[in-house]
Amino acid sequence: MPIIPSDFRPPWFLRNGHVQTILQPLLPRSISISFQRERWELPDGDFLDLDWARSGRRRLAILSHGLEGSSADDCIRGLAAALVADGWDALAWNLRGCGGEPNRLPRFYHGGESADLAAVVNYAAPGYSSIAVIGLSLGGNITLKYLGEGRVHPAIVAGAGISVPVDLAASSRALDSQWANSIYLRRLITRLLAKVRAKAEQFPDLFDPAVAENVRTFAEFDGRYTAPLHGFRDARDYWTRASSRQFLPRITVPTLLLNARNDPFLAPECFPFSEAHLNPALFLETPFSGGHLGFLDFSRGFNPWSERRIVQFLASPGRA
Repeated sequence: MPIIPSDFRPPWFLRNGHVQTILQPLLPRSISISFQRERWELPDGDFLDLDWARSGRRRLAILSHGLEGSSADDCIRGLAAALVADGWDALAWNLRGCGGEPNRLPRFYHGGESADLAAVVNYAAPGYSSIAVIGLSLGGNITLKYLGEGRVHPAIVAGAGISVPVDLAASSRALDSQWANSIYLRRLITRLLAKVRAKAEQFPDLFDPAVAENVRTFAEFDGRYTAPLHGFRDARDYWTRASSRQFLPRITVPTLLLNARNDPFLAPECFPFSEAHLNPALFLETPFSGGHLGFLDFSRGFNPWSERRIVQFLASPGRA
């Protein structure tokens, strides 16, 4: 029954979830990591941008970023640097259209994009004896879905997800309906609609940019764009089929799910206590604070505690 008591204890002035969420990306950090980019051509005519930090190790950590993020995010670069310092190579892959250049196809990416992650794992695996897959936020949903779908590469030894909306419908409702989350909603929807407008320039016969002007919520965006572009019937069908919670019972490699209880992006459905009780491979840790991808305690400057926690977990994943 691997539900883990957390030792994350931020000072009193960092206990608010919104403070953690907003402050973390604003703090200046000196991150020592150098990526080498590889443009990987896909069989469907599209491409993925892969950012490598190689030093000849036999262990590889594959990192998946969150919604409208990229390998350039400090949360990805900082985690990669921490893993490299602990003896891992790191591969931060950019979801389609997130590497700084629009992807080629009308589609872009979605929260259940486990087929692309599986392809990245298979592509990288020949050079490594051990692989860990780690996802942040939406990338965590992709990672956990991949781990539970039953096609895990034999080199995979561990997994981890941080601030993961394992129930996409519940998380979308939390962002769409709660006034306190409006700042996050507006920021993310604005960035997603900018991507749609860019697609309209690429494919004027397929996209009507005027429709985007009326989109204000994730329910509207996923219903009008995410679902039809990626083969789902509607937003609810997308949320249902792409959510990782249904796949958690089938995870077989040691996997840490680290979700703060005051994460403003997460609804109660995103804390899968019952699944963790029943699956000895799923280690659920729910500290009382941490926000969304925050986990600041200032014990080591501006480096979040979650980076140290992931390194610690991967050092002995069977014991958490």
